[in-house]
Amino acid sequence: MKIKNLKINGYGKLKNKNINFEKINIIYGKNESGKSTILNFIINILYNISKNKNGKSLSDYDKYLPWNENEFSGKISYILDNNKKYQVFRNFNKKDTEVYDENGINISNEYNIDKKLGNLYFSDQVKVDKDTLLSTVVAAQNETRIDANMQNILIQKVANLAESGDEEVSYKKAVNILGKILLNEVGTNKSQDRPINITKENIFNYEKELEDIKNIRNIKSEIEEKNKKLNKMLISHEKNKEIIEKIINILNNKKLKSEKIKIKENIYNETKNKIEKIRNNKKDHKNNKKNYIILIILIIINILNFIFIKNKIINLMLFALIPIFILILFIKMINNKKYFLKNVDLPVKTLEGNNNELKIEINKLKEELNNEFFDEKEELIRIYGKEIINLLEDEDIEKRLHETNKEIERIELELHKQKLDMSNIEPKLEKLAELEEKLELEESNLEKLENRANIINLTKDIIEESYIEMKNNVTPKFNINLSKNIEKLSKGKYKNIIINDDILVELENGQHISIERLSTGTIEQIYLALRLSVIDEISTEKLPIFLDETFAFYDDERLEEALKFLLDIENQVIIFTCTNREKNILEKLNANFNYIDIT
Repeated sequence: MKIKNLKINGYGKLKNKNINFEKINIIYGKNESGKSTILNFIINILYNISKNKNGKSLSDYDKYLPWNENEFSGKISYILDNNKKYQVFRNFNKKDTEVYDENGINISNEYNIDKKLGNLYFSDQVKVDKDTLLSTVVAAQNETRIDANMQNILIQKVANLAESGDEEVSYKKAVNILGKILLNEVGTNKSQDRPINITKENIFNYEKELEDIKNIRNIKSEIEEKNKKLNKMLISHEKNKEIIEKIINILNNKKLKSEKIKIKENIYNETKNKIEKIRNNKKDHKNNKKNYIILIILIIINILNFIFIKNKIINLMLFALIPIFILILFIKMINNKKYFLKNVDLPVKTLEGNNNELKIEINKLKEELNNEFFDEKEELIRIYGKEIINLLEDEDIEKRLHETNKEIERIELELHKQKLDMSNIEPKLEKLAELEEKLELEESNLEKLENRANIINLTKDIIEESYIEMKNNVTPKFNINLSKNIEKLSKGKYKNIIINDDILVELENGQHISIERLSTGTIEQIYLALRLSVIDEISTEKLPIFLDETFAFYDDERLEEALKFLLDIENQVIIFTCTNREKNILEKLNANFNYIDIT
């Protein structure tokens, strides 16, 4: 792979920068001129920028976000080893990524998308993640400068890189740390007073205590089962009580309304009898026999007087009484007629009218009562079923209600007794629940500890398998590549480096010595050689090599050998420097290189 061009629209202090690249490139600039910003731009346009601080005071996003510019974007053009060309535009504000092939076709959707990182086009193309790239082909500022007091750190980095492929990861140290973590955070079967040992002992004790009071659970179950049956019975009887009370209420309501109707019927009958009595009295007045008897007697006396008494004057007087009596009788009859018309006939008509209205009202009330009772009966049948009819027709329904209430009281009394029994075992139940909760907690804790132990042991196994695989398959290749590289860098002084459980360097006389006995400058060369040796193993692509002030503390001789080595390899090389030493040496070697001055 080779980067052809960068177009930086806005990134940190840089804006509107257009940079072309060749095989060997030197980016020159004074300190703080933006060299490291360009390197960071390349890394983040390939993998996208992160808003995570990762232990730093500022995230890359916050650090390189332009202050006064809305544009926070750029484009990179590059060609892979298969000669396929790509152009990629990223908007760092929105994580928007547009990937175009050499025909200008947008192929962004052909690559995996990560929620945090966005489009993973470069990882998919070269099969290398960001961390691996940074630990191999990117040598950041001063990474190879280690003074005498820090020599052991550099040796450790070399060992780490050889063991694990990452200069920050030590196989042995990782395994030891995992062992300590396993012992301290979990424990083993052989350890004492460790979390897993304490947890297992607690589980044993809690299980023993639970065994002693396990019968409480049976008693509790019996009480709960009995309560369940009693409550079921109580619900049934309360439902029956509710039904009976509704029926009684309906019947009482019917009875009350029937009594009201009966009262109106009594009023109607009494009024009817009163009317009859008035009418009878009227007949008695109309048929006053006494007056007629007197009249007959007068006629008979007149007849007898006329036959037996011959006195004309007496006969005339007696005879005169008859018409007078008849006149009086006639006048009385007229007066009686007026009296009955005024005092009897009119009131009777009024009473009859009122009684007829009362009769209509009574019939209406009876109809309403029958309809209401029918509707209530139908509603009860709808809710409770046809069997409710028997209760509606039960003459002893009040007695049934009394018996139901009595049964409810009995059940409630029994439930109260069960409640007292439950309260008597409550302390033991609480202890049982407490023990079960503690046991569950400890069992959960044990499961977590065992899972933790399994994860740690699995991690150790994976690390060991990876180490063995690297030792058997990768390390020999490292040894060969590293030996070739260090031979070139050291002008043939060191021809063979063996990395196994230790790092051994073969001297010109054939003697093997530990890397710890070498000078810091030589260790720096081995460190660089090892990083460059790893490159071919991490990807099928010949990835560019980024060197940011890597040679700041190399002497001119070592720097010349390093540059000769870089000229011979196939990888593209981009050197960031604040001096002209690299330029001068390359010119001295008559090398072709691209010089970029950003000052």
